[in-house]
Amino acid sequence: MSARRTLRIAMNGVTGRMGHRQHLVRSVLALREQGGLDLGDGTRLWPEPVLVGRSEDRLKELAGRYGLDRWTTALDTVLSDPSVDVYFDAQATSAREPALRKAIAAGKHVYCEKPVACDWGGALDLAGRAAAAGVKNGVVQDKLFLPGIRKLKRLLDGGFFGRVLSVRGEFGYWVFEGDWQPAQRPSWNYRDPDAGITADMFPHWEYVLRELFGPVRSVQAHVTTHIPHRWDESGKPYRAAADDAAYAIMELEGGVVAQLNSSWTVRVHRDELLEFQVDGTEGSAVAGLRRCRAQHRSATPKPVWDPDVPADDDFRAQWQEVPDNESFGNAFKVQWELFLRHVALDEPWPYDLRAGARGVRLATLARTSAREGRRMAWSAT
Repeated sequence: MSARRTLRIAMNGVTGRMGHRQHLVRSVLALREQGGLDLGDGTRLWPEPVLVGRSEDRLKELAGRYGLDRWTTALDTVLSDPSVDVYFDAQATSAREPALRKAIAAGKHVYCEKPVACDWGGALDLAGRAAAAGVKNGVVQDKLFLPGIRKLKRLLDGGFFGRVLSVRGEFGYWVFEGDWQPAQRPSWNYRDPDAGITADMFPHWEYVLRELFGPVRSVQAHVTTHIPHRWDESGKPYRAAADDAAYAIMELEGGVVAQLNSSWTVRVHRDELLEFQVDGTEGSAVAGLRRCRAQHRSATPKPVWDPDVPADDDFRAQWQEVPDNESFGNAFKVQWELFLRHVALDEPWPYDLRAGARGVRLATLARTSAREGRRMAWSAT
């Protein structure tokens, strides 16, 4: 019979959509449902969540729903508890930086959603504090563990593309304004000028591009607020202060060009809400959240431009589905498992707060580029 090692995790922000669904239910509670995390030495790591938030009623309801006995609205109290090993943060970005500072000062290992801070200086400061305190630290980089992206990485590792030429990414969907249909995103995303789609998505683009194709070396962007007026959860109108769309061209180390469109004001005409098309000298692929399709050089058709003749080609049918070949778990849960193994066994972990700071840096450069109307270079980091 395996021995049990309990790891107590203060989880702040679990009353929000992402903190609740992906981190609490589909990651930490899912690990408990499978009997804990097998550490490979006869021990099973048992995550014990302590729910933290601002609403006593909502915390109490969540705890009752999932059979949990520890919850609190007092962050300072839970951070002073020596039985708490890890602090996790999925709050609004503006609240994350001060909470992480407190957790690091209390000697807790920290794991958090992105962006890690509202600005690059704050993100670097957090990384420096964690290093000085000697605590394990990490930031969520879930897109790397999605089935579609993992299949794309398999193609890259196998040399399928030859020399990669370009990457084109399309992300987004229509977020309703909130007047005649409720919005799918909370109003603070649009009220807070430090929020917006650039701050939300460019940290993702930084690590996806870096890990798959190479570090970003320059960015030129147009950032805008297409819909200036929205309605909040109470039906009251407000003026949007944050951007809802960002269009960027980036050059990566080695010369790969990446074009990325991010928008909450676009209606979807593609198979998945996020898709990357990668074109190389030997082949191309289109990867989404779950699917990945490829077309090799030897199977590439030879279309001819003739606008006066109807197109008879079924271009989508000319691509081959990349098989799973393995079982893919929930992307958030997979990274939680890696982080907990890092905490328990000191296993390698590249997704630290310094990596999170790079994501904030890219978002900052994109906004500066849009504001000043120029291409922003990014030296090696």
